[in-house]
Amino acid sequence: MRDVSIIGIGQTPVGEHWDKSLRHLAYDALAAAMRDATIERADALYVGNMLSGEVSAQAHLGALIADFAGLRGIEAVKVEAACASASAAFRQAYIGVASGLQDIVIAVGVEKMTDDIGSKVTAGLASAADAEYEVIHGVSFVALNALIMQRYMYENKLKREDFAGFAINAHANGARNPNAMFQSEISREAFVRSSLIADPIALLDASGMADGAAAVVLCPTEQAREFSSNAIRIKGSAVATDSLSVHDRRDPLWLQAAEDSAQRAYRQAKVGPADLDFFELHDAFTIMAALSLEATGFAERGKGTWLARDGEITLEGKIPICTQGGLKARGHPVGATGLYQIVEAVQQLRGEAGPNQIPNARLGMTQNIGGSGATIITHIFERVNG
Repeated sequence: MRDVSIIGIGQTPVGEHWDKSLRHLAYDALAAAMRDATIERADALYVGNMLSGEVSAQAHLGALIADFAGLRGIEAVKVEAACASASAAFRQAYIGVASGLQDIVIAVGVEKMTDDIGSKVTAGLASAADAEYEVIHGVSFVALNALIMQRYMYENKLKREDFAGFAINAHANGARNPNAMFQSEISREAFVRSSLIADPIALLDASGMADGAAAVVLCPTEQAREFSSNAIRIKGSAVATDSLSVHDRRDPLWLQAAEDSAQRAYRQAKVGPADLDFFELHDAFTIMAALSLEATGFAERGKGTWLARDGEITLEGKIPICTQGGLKARGHPVGATGLYQIVEAVQQLRGEAGPNQIPNARLGMTQNIGGSGATIITHIFERVNG
């Protein structure tokens, strides 16, 4: 296996892109990443996407985007793993380069959700759950997370306002990210007053549906200096799965796939939680932020909210999370989210995170969750130069 590095990144602002189609969004991010990497061709393209067939009536994205980007003829396929689709595409790109089968590979995640604001999106998101044992009973995706949060609060004697710190931190960071969907801070009072969507999840517990695309270019580390003086090395890459349905899990309040993928990535990178400078976690809902911090070893079971309460997740804290706003403030174009996380991690490690820069960041982790925890993908990145 070869060492692999990221030599180029690109992203579009997250929001409601009424004037751009899915292929245009993908092209904008992909072209930016290729310019950043100073390349004109690639050996392969992997496209992360979840909802194109349901919402945009467009499948077969690999060939579509390769052709539109002027890369006709290369290997190109779509990769789907629910909300973890973009990280799954990145993982395939990593394997292609690490195996020696490919040298220059592009991964792009793209989602166009605002083409439909009603039943198509809700039904599409619900397809990340178990159709025969969960969705058939009318349980929406947000309702599944609400059931998990409700039980978590009961077991740990918490109130909904105990989760406020996650949303407040995300919006504080998103307010300084020009690519974020929500660029304004929120108060604790606003969090507490926000309208319920599915009790106990309220509007400010949940990430926003959005359009967007993000892309990266990978190559063997030994070749990285030919393209970039600031390449970022991939030190760990791991995927783990759990049951699709929440009720089939041994413990519905423990993200086993998050623990498993994180532990595998830690072993590959020869690091532990205490070595990381930041963590781009998957805060689709505030409950997922708490569960992720526990499963990855940053907090004891039932005490994930304590890190938010004590300010340990801020840019100045012990383990900064969601440094550019996370899913909550940057927005959650589901099939693109994992690559937004990776692009933001690269920005931190390059020293290009602007007002959200963590001083001397050398090691960062991203974790992308598919469904309510059935597919979880963890990556660890390292700044080598500087």
